[in-house]
Amino acid sequence: MVVTKELEFGGKKFSIETGRYARQANGAVMVRYADTMILVTAVAAEEAKEDQNFFPLQVEYREKTAAAGKFPGGYIKREGRPSEKEILSARLIDRPIRPLFPENFKNETQIVALVLSHDGENDADVLGAVGASAALCISNIPFDGPMASVRVGRVNGELVINPTFTQLKESDFEILVAGTDDSIMMVEGEAKEMSEQEFLEALKFAHNAVKQLIQLQVELLNEVSNVKREVPEKNIDPALKNDVLELASAKYKEIVHSVLAKEERSAKNKELTNSVKEELAEKYPEQEKVIGEILHDLEKEIMRARILDEGIRLDGRNTKQVRSITIELGVLPRTHGSALFTRGETQSLTSLTLGSKNDEQTVDGLIEEYSKKFMLHYNFPPFSVGEVGRMTGVGRREIGHGHLAERALKMVMPQEEVFPYTARLISDILESNGSSSMATVCAGSLSLMDGGAPIREAVSGIAMGLVKENDRFAVLSDILGNEDHLGDMDFKVAGTSKGITAIQMDIKIKGISFEIMETALLQAHEGRMHILGIMNEAIAQPREQLSQYAPRLITMKVEQDQIGLIIGPGGKTIQGMQRMFGVDIVIDDNGTVNIASPNKENAQKCKEHIKKMTATPEVGEIYDGVITKIMDFGAFVEILPGKEGLLHISQIDNKRVNKVTDYFKEGDKVTVKLLKVENGKFSLSRKELLNESKPEAQSEAVSENNQE
Repeated sequence: MVVTKELEFGGKKFSIETGRYARQANGAVMVRYADTMILVTAVAAEEAKEDQNFFPLQVEYREKTAAAGKFPGGYIKREGRPSEKEILSARLIDRPIRPLFPENFKNETQIVALVLSHDGENDADVLGAVGASAALCISNIPFDGPMASVRVGRVNGELVINPTFTQLKESDFEILVAGTDDSIMMVEGEAKEMSEQEFLEALKFAHNAVKQLIQLQVELLNEVSNVKREVPEKNIDPALKNDVLELASAKYKEIVHSVLAKEERSAKNKELTNSVKEELAEKYPEQEKVIGEILHDLEKEIMRARILDEGIRLDGRNTKQVRSITIELGVLPRTHGSALFTRGETQSLTSLTLGSKNDEQTVDGLIEEYSKKFMLHYNFPPFSVGEVGRMTGVGRREIGHGHLAERALKMVMPQEEVFPYTARLISDILESNGSSSMATVCAGSLSLMDGGAPIREAVSGIAMGLVKENDRFAVLSDILGNEDHLGDMDFKVAGTSKGITAIQMDIKIKGISFEIMETALLQAHEGRMHILGIMNEAIAQPREQLSQYAPRLITMKVEQDQIGLIIGPGGKTIQGMQRMFGVDIVIDDNGTVNIASPNKENAQKCKEHIKKMTATPEVGEIYDGVITKIMDFGAFVEILPGKEGLLHISQIDNKRVNKVTDYFKEGDKVTVKLLKVENGKFSLSRKELLNESKPEAQSEAVSENNQE
């Protein structure tokens, strides 16, 4: 049976249909918004793998280029591994649905979202999240939904729900919000320095829209029968639990209440776990895994209780304190800028590389191809957490963290007219114990300033955590890794002294209230300002000079009808200039010429050459030219690059000239005056200049050329 539900949403028709497509999946829906359509399916294995202690959820989001009437790039003409956009969109679906699965559900589950039609204006990522919720709700897979996801922008002061790509270009922020009917599940976005109050207003506006899409799913559910699978309850032998608690409670409390480094705490936890397992091995054989789970929950319970009761955290800080920060600049001598930012046991070494327009990244997808002048790449090697691991490529987490930091910093990057460089930041995380992405934001800002990039403001970032038990809660500033793992929220806020530039929130519980959001935002502002103060002590303004190893860029403007002249037939002219001056030259369709060279003098010489090449010769002007061809009736002289005129035999000297070769040969330099321009032809004179000079100079000039 085909069931379709629709509503007017943001001025366009939004519909969810099931029963027509992918009927062998546990749940499948087609979501349509305007002419963008995405098919979302949900499938879960019938049984969990034996002894599996985690929930294996896989979310795949794919954009078919055919959806926009395009061919894939490259030679193969077939979609391959997911693009960065597809990976980020998959994460936007994964993050809000993951907390809504039952804790004991361990069956392998896969969500697949396929963009099958794209109208070029409406992004399918938020539709994919709604589709994932709907597909799970109508399936037999246990899921505590529905939830929904929307995007919010602000155009000309008006909040807009699910803005188009065109509207987003005019919007001063872009925030994606996911939630249930009564709480917020996830936030992701960027802004041009918005205030905390403006953010909360946008959040409430988004949540009202979320409720509409949840109601649409409820209407769909009312017509589609489904019986959810039974989720096995977690049964632990009470005697075993009591024995574990008797052996470990006091010792775990001592560990939790001790101020220890990450490695020390890990070692003591491991030592206690092993001793409890050994003690109970004979009485409870083959229960090692269960004992480990009880101990994990015990640590969580003690840590959370201490925070709520005493306001004291694992490392002895109160809920608002930020760990100690050290900053070192210029630590990498041959990069174009660098900074080592260390906050507690989290450390980012970030380097800046500056390049020309040729170094821009071309991004292709369902929308029109575009170029990026600013890139940030984040790397998280296994040694940063004291582990051994395979380094086979960039993981989804690394792409997500890098994207968040890039969003935070791109808002303060200078305009191309001011700073024509392409800039790339690389953040290598050398140590990690809580919020390496926000350390990347701080290190990236410092590295840009160290490299002399004229950014408008310094940007800092902080990660906030949450411990919530019923109506009691505590918001934590600058969370540790354990506080992230054992807590309920990871809320990252980045921005300048003027406002927020990027934000991301993920939770592990089923939503949080606006009261908690407001508390977290205000506390994050205090933390950001504290970190900004320390950063400004290290470097308050971008350095006045670029690194001596950075390329020198010169930008100039030419008329559009002169572009072909500079490029030349088959690129011969521009390639010749690049070889002659040792530069890279890039010309855009508007006539902007970018000249890049390690040597500023060479770049300047190239600019002067192009200026002469594109200059219009003026009658009466004097030019230093070169003889290019000798004829019986005169000589052709190149007075400007690519522009030749005729020096007639009668205009060579103020006395009779019998043979041109008595005066010149090809390659000789000669100073001439432009007498007239007729039908695009230039008539030159040397005689005019000789008449204006002394006789001595005349004879010297002739003899000099004869000697050559």
